[in-house]
Amino acid sequence: MAEAERIIGTPDIPDAAGEGQERPDADPEREQQEQAPERTRGKRRVAVLFAVALFAYLLDLGSKMLVVAKLEHHEPIEIIGDWLRFAAIRNAGAAFGFGEAFTIIFTVIAAAVIVVIARLARKLHSLPWAIALGLLLGGALGNLTDRIFRAPGVFEGAVVDFIAPKHFAVFNLADSAIVCGGILIVILSFRGLDPDGTVHKD
Repeated sequence: MAEAERIIGTPDIPDAAGEGQERPDADPEREQQEQAPERTRGKRRVAVLFAVALFAYLLDLGSKMLVVAKLEHHEPIEIIGDWLRFAAIRNAGAAFGFGEAFTIIFTVIAAAVIVVIARLARKLHSLPWAIALGLLLGGALGNLTDRIFRAPGVFEGAVVDFIAPKHFAVFNLADSAIVCGGILIVILSFRGLDPDGTVHKD
């Protein structure tokens, strides 16, 4: 009987004796190779996020420095008649001049948004989401820089605004980046696209 079992062979049966042994079909190297493109794509999306954020931040910072140096305490510059002007003002409130009594609160919110975006970047695999979050991050950093470093004091600084459309609030490029990023996020959410690249439908 023992000789017959040796010749025929005993089928593999998972039991306690087989615990701790690798399954024949398990291939760690293959799994790593399959996961590598996902990691690479994720890193690229994170790179896009920070590149967009850096571009938006530097553009906002440079425009504000130019406005403070050349436009503040001067007459507004008409770009399209009286429909669009550049007029330097200091805004202690939120975007578009709202809530001037809550400067510190808006500063804390901006800092919280930056932290949330930085944490979310670890799971980012979607290019549109990378662009949207990059715009939000760059805009938040732009206005937060004003809150920290401009008068009247740290975390109470007034933001430099200068884009003044007719019959509308005065704003800056950081505000524009935040609004554009927010609109893009709403569109992506309605389309069911998540930051990790998955698509779901309600």
